[in-house]
Amino acid sequence: MAKQTTLFQIRAWRVVIALMPVVVLPLISGCPAPQERQLEAIKRTGQMTMLTYAGTTTYYETPDALAGFEYDLAKAFADDLDVRLQVLTVDRFAEVLPRLLAGDADFAAANITVTDKRRAKVRFTPPYQKIRQQVVYRLGSARPAGIQDLIGREIEIQSGTNAAVRLRELKQSHPKLDWLESKDTGPEEYLQLVWEGLLDLTVANSNVVALDRQYLPELQVAFSLEEPQPVAWAFRRSKDTSLYDAAVKFLQEYRSSGALAHLVDRYYGPASRSNFINLTVFRARIRRRLPTYQQMLENAGKKYNIDWRLLASVAYQESYWNPESVSHTGVRGFMMLTRTTAAELGIDDRQNVEASIDGGTRYLRDLLDRLPPRIQFPDRLWFALAAYNTGLYHLEDARVLTQEQGGDPDKWNEVRQRLPLLSDPKWYGHTKYGYARGDEPVRFVRRVRTYYDVLRKIDDKEKARPTTPATKLKAPAL
Repeated sequence: MAKQTTLFQIRAWRVVIALMPVVVLPLISGCPAPQERQLEAIKRTGQMTMLTYAGTTTYYETPDALAGFEYDLAKAFADDLDVRLQVLTVDRFAEVLPRLLAGDADFAAANITVTDKRRAKVRFTPPYQKIRQQVVYRLGSARPAGIQDLIGREIEIQSGTNAAVRLRELKQSHPKLDWLESKDTGPEEYLQLVWEGLLDLTVANSNVVALDRQYLPELQVAFSLEEPQPVAWAFRRSKDTSLYDAAVKFLQEYRSSGALAHLVDRYYGPASRSNFINLTVFRARIRRRLPTYQQMLENAGKKYNIDWRLLASVAYQESYWNPESVSHTGVRGFMMLTRTTAAELGIDDRQNVEASIDGGTRYLRDLLDRLPPRIQFPDRLWFALAAYNTGLYHLEDARVLTQEQGGDPDKWNEVRQRLPLLSDPKWYGHTKYGYARGDEPVRFVRRVRTYYDVLRKIDDKEKARPTTPATKLKAPAL
């Protein structure tokens, strides 16, 4: 009996062994492949998605191109990865993190300040900027000096923003503090309402205030509600940190290379150096003087492939759009050409507006074309403007000094620091072309950039308005 049982067992095992491939193989073939890491998937598809909201500091469309500080920074990251950047926008800031956590985008770049509450939900990169919450009023109205002065005032803000969070914190120590919130009105719209006198006060991010004050100069900052807060990109928390690690590496390299400082200066430099008086006068002259010359500026811009608004900004800095202008050095006319430059351009009458515009534009085009090809925009444009003011040879001296001192001669932010040395005997004696009033081209570029930024914003807003032939204005209405 025992032998029969043993034989039976042996036969049973043979059956099991014979069937094993049938049972085991399907299990093996059904095993999932190792999950693809996020960075690998992005590089394979060639696309990365950024989540943000539309605004002057984040992302917006102009007639010429996409723009915005957050967009340009994210675009540089995408270029570094050699992938295309796709932008997903939400209607308001409060939707950014929920949509990110829902998996709608790879990361969020939307002026997100780093807080403990948010850090518990998402993973932040090292900060690349700092902002404050600022109380804003219109010049001429009562300025609040502190939190106590906000009690009883008409204050409106967008719900879900950093301003709303901060005001709730302050209400714990100031129970009578009150305000209204709306999910449908954004910070820039509230700033516009304050500027128009339709709202007493609002609270907004300092970077938004800085940009909007350029074309709404009567907006004034009363005080800040907090110390500067760090701003960073947000990523979903996951064991897969491949894309996050790549972002951290990119931001570190972008900062150490000086590219981040260049980007900050590109967007916020002119705003930080503007002032109420000249911008108020500038806006008034946009309305009163510019329409007379706009078509001639547009014609020259098309002819030489230069933005007419840049030409208008140069002309304003040179002559305040007054064709009869004459400087103490003898330059004259709408574009303030020297006698030598006018002769080289074949211009007999420097006070002929059309000839002056055409000549000045042609001269600027020539300067742009003569700069070394390796100099990229927008630095190339700032260099050309500096050369328009001081001459290409003196600019070259400053670039040589920059290189000798270990700086990058192809970056405007570094060369502008050396241009003033051209008026110092300690330095200009060792240059090829000698003495120059090097601080003048620095001021010239700074002011032209400010006027250019303001004029573009006003013009872009005007173009965005629906118009009819009967109501369309030649120049922006103010």
